Amino acid sequence: MVAVWMAYPLLQAQNKRADGYKGIWYTIEQSSKYGYKYSGGLGTYTADHIPVAIYAPEADKTFFLYGGTTQADERHLLVMISYYDHKRHVVPRPVVVCDKNGVDDPHDNGSLAIDNDGYLWVFVSGRNVSRLGAIYRSTQPYSIDSFEKVHETVMTYPQPWWIEGQGFIHLFTKYTAPGTRGRELYWSTSPDGVHWQPDQKLAGIEGHYQISNQCGNRIVTAFNFHPTGLADTRTNLYVLQTDDMGRTWKTMEGLPVETPLTDIQNAALVHDYQSEGKLVYLNDINFDQDGNPVILAIVSRHFQPGPQGDPREWIVFHWNGEQWLRHKVCESTHNYDMGSLYTEGKEWRIIGPTEAGPQRYGTGGEMALWTSRDEGLTWKRERLITTDSPCNHSYARRPVNARPDFYAFWADGHADEMSKSHLYFTNREGTKVWMLPYDMDTDFAHPQRLK
Repeated sequence: MVAVWMAYPLLQAQNKRADGYKGIWYTIEQSSKYGYKYSGGLGTYTADHIPVAIYAPEADKTFFLYGGTTQADERHLLVMISYYDHKRHVVPRPVVVCDKNGVDDPHDNGSLAIDNDGYLWVFVSGRNVSRLGAIYRSTQPYSIDSFEKVHETVMTYPQPWWIEGQGFIHLFTKYTAPGTRGRELYWSTSPDGVHWQPDQKLAGIEGHYQISNQCGNRIVTAFNFHPTGLADTRTNLYVLQTDDMGRTWKTMEGLPVETPLTDIQNAALVHDYQSEGKLVYLNDINFDQDGNPVILAIVSRHFQPGPQGDPREWIVFHWNGEQWLRHKVCESTHNYDMGSLYTEGKEWRIIGPTEAGPQRYGTGGEMALWTSRDEGLTWKRERLITTDSPCNHSYARRPVNARPDFYAFWADGHADEMSKSHLYFTNREGTKVWMLPYDMDTDFAHPQRLK
């Protein structure tokens, strides 16, 4: 194990300015009659990298991370940070926090946190046990100019949450199941981001993907499980919460559970999709006006793209304080049509690529806005956000404390062949779309208004 770690180059902070916003193109290289399992512009990938954008009212800026690259015809992953200045309506030249040293895989993208003093924290994902993850901190509050590496460890899919007065609780994944295929869930805590408690296992039922979110000092995580350790078998929905930095974990009913979870049937199980022969792709988690979790997922019948997986149903799961409710939003054409969920009182919104794009069976599609005014019971497609696009749009991400003028951001890319990948954002109403400048010859630029 130590030899593998030492063989991988040290992930020192780069602190270099790039000449524009160039998203990375990627494919998993698993193809079928209907194309790649997933592919395209995956700069805002994955759904398990949370958060990737945070609005900081003290600076009046939305800071965001994405997976960039060196130039259009290369697949060389650079973990990038930038911000949108809400007062000036400009973006600076983005900064390379971490050069993944030739890695072309956006599974190594980063997640973002901001502490009480305004320092920016970038948690860069590793992969399996062969590539380490790293944690970086800005050298100045609310500044992207310079970062320093403060920690290096085995972690994938980082989900860091800063709890005021207590520090970090970090949820992440390790490949620790037999054969290293199984993705198991862990957490660790730190008062300062530098000194970390030993990792503790949350769940190890053959393998998992998880999403999480913060409500005050409470963290809620939702996860599936992978029969035989294979991600293509992902199914079921489980939910746990902690309000004491992971010292205890409970179900939504308040029932304490012993960790790690190791049984398929356990108190955290919300819905048994395994018995129905269905797969579960987790997208986002948010909270209703009473602080109860709402989870967005796509439920499918097959792991490969194409009609055999239909219907691919967008489902919201809502804990109403007494029981779990399930409501269908819509259907789309791909398992990885990832969108984000916004809850504002009784009005909820979803922004995601629910509409078929120019590469019909590829990842993503055209972005749309869906609304519900009865807490998820019924949904209406309010409008198309993008239309007549040359490439599919994918992975619409929600900033923490999202402002109306930078409400969701995503990337595009051709799903069937390598292409340029641009980055976009939209307003709350989905009536305006801006593209970040692909090339820059000035220190600041106004995003290009497309709609």
